Amino acid sequence: MKLRVESISFAYSKKKIIEELSFQVDKGEFVTILGPSGCGKSTILKLLTGLKQKQNGRILVDGKAVEGLSLKFSYMPQEDLLLEWETVLQNVCLYQRIHKEKYKQEEVMQQLEAFGLKGYENAYPSELSGGMRQRVAFLRTVRCDADILLLDEPFGALDVITRGEMQEWLRTLRQTVNKTVLLVTHDIDEALYLSDRILIVGGSPSKIRKEFNSETSNDARKEGTENLALRAEIYHNLKRR
Repeated sequence: MKLRVESISFAYSKKKIIEELSFQVDKGEFVTILGPSGCGKSTILKLLTGLKQKQNGRILVDGKAVEGLSLKFSYMPQEDLLLEWETVLQNVCLYQRIHKEKYKQEEVMQQLEAFGLKGYENAYPSELSGGMRQRVAFLRTVRCDADILLLDEPFGALDVITRGEMQEWLRTLRQTVNKTVLLVTHDIDEALYLSDRILIVGGSPSKIRKEFNSETSNDARKEGTENLALRAEIYHNLKRR
């Protein structure tokens, strides 16, 4: 599905946080919103999902306006929010259970294997590592009946090694998931490694400052080559007040 955001604004009390924000994410594209902490990145995702109410502007999916809480989006917040008293299998099938939808356990088991969770279907969240918990949360997000994934710094709480492993895993996985993805992060290298396009957000109130295309080859992304000039330009734009 194609996402288009047209001139949305948001304020806390009388303080404007986001003003006249516009951008587009094409079907199957991976776009990252990159900005410093406190610039309203997470708020943008909450406006899309309807968890917060925009003051003006439009949100369109495949050309149709979306208002309030919408099943067009599947949202993964910063915390994994797994249900500690339920197993991995129960957690990843939460959407289907809430909506009383039937699901094939064989299909779920195949997905668990693809997500590196084979053999853990009966484990509880407290028995999992941080990286595995994030995989469970991500699979739960993917299994929601939505074609647009909204990811709010999903690897932010992980150590640097696990974070790198999860980023590499996500790059590989996105080839088979076939979803439109909008990621929020403050990590330049993460944005460069994962994204087709990068939107720099900043200012007060926040706006899209600049857009970058990330067309570097996979090997170059992994080794960090060919990205130095682009990284420096992105960093310069992030530092602007």
